[in-house]
Amino acid sequence: MAEAKNVSFDGIMSDLKARHFVPVYYLMGDESYYIDKISDYIAENVLQPEERDFNQTVLFGSDVTAAQIADAARRYPMMSEYQVVIVKEAQNLKNTEALEMYFKQPMKSTILVMCHKNGTVDGRKREYVKAIQSAGILFESKKLRDRDLPSFIEGYLKRRNVSIDPKSTQLIADSIGADLSRLSSELEKVILSLPEQDRRVTPQVVEDQIGVSKDFNSFELRDAIVNRNVFKANQIIKYFDDNPKAGSIYSFLPMLFNYFQNLMIAYYAPKRQSQEGVAEWLELRNSWAAKDYMTGLRNYGGVKVMQIIGKIREIDAKSKGLDNPNTPPGELMKELIFYILH
Repeated sequence: MAEAKNVSFDGIMSDLKARHFVPVYYLMGDESYYIDKISDYIAENVLQPEERDFNQTVLFGSDVTAAQIADAARRYPMMSEYQVVIVKEAQNLKNTEALEMYFKQPMKSTILVMCHKNGTVDGRKREYVKAIQSAGILFESKKLRDRDLPSFIEGYLKRRNVSIDPKSTQLIADSIGADLSRLSSELEKVILSLPEQDRRVTPQVVEDQIGVSKDFNSFELRDAIVNRNVFKANQIIKYFDDNPKAGSIYSFLPMLFNYFQNLMIAYYAPKRQSQEGVAEWLELRNSWAAKDYMTGLRNYGGVKVMQIIGKIREIDAKSKGLDNPNTPPGELMKELIFYILH
């Protein structure tokens, strides 16, 4: 059994596919997608189908004790090189002393997978954490930030030999958000819809398969605001007001806040006259991503940007009912767009 210690998702998956296993995989965090991907791969690929009946065990943290898990992990495999023990809902375990003792002397023939969702191991349990790390891999599955979604989408599709343009990428990211399980499901639906002779995702494909209008969406609204296109921005806002399911203030406020916050930061870039300089300052993936900020620097003065950020905070509070007894979300959005563009 190899002493692989790579704690990135890609690194863990690479080691698993090469059959470089460690005795313990403690998978924790707020993003269930990566935890499920790793545990499912181990469940489906470590043992042969005929070995699983006697050598693969699934337990639930709410139904067993740490001592019972440790006892299961100490068993020897039957007519197999390994046994696999998967513990779901590991966050529900009350007392972990018996597991800590097991982690200090794990069985080399057991692959123990602990799935700890919606949180992480208590940082005060230093000896417990140290014991996990000595036994194998402690992996934290973090929620992706909105700015990381395009990379996830592009990478997911590239692995399936599918290309996508930047606009389509942003349309999907803005429409679905950071729920990676749902996002991957929607991407699979898009992939299946593509003909073999044309493996490209376009805005039209996104509209047809995911139901996001290629003309009236958050990407186009952001573009209209960046370019101070008053007519187009109001057209999109009216569309959303008439079609609430297509988009709402609750999804647009974070997008607008993120843009103007970054635009404010861009004003302090040492090389703000250069697209490459702004991209580097904002830690963007490439210089192309800085194009909208260069436009924003031309269209919005620094003082106006500060005022817009303040207005977004005010509208956000009102959308949550603070100092706002009865103004509907659609009217609040119109008020904000008018303020930004005038």
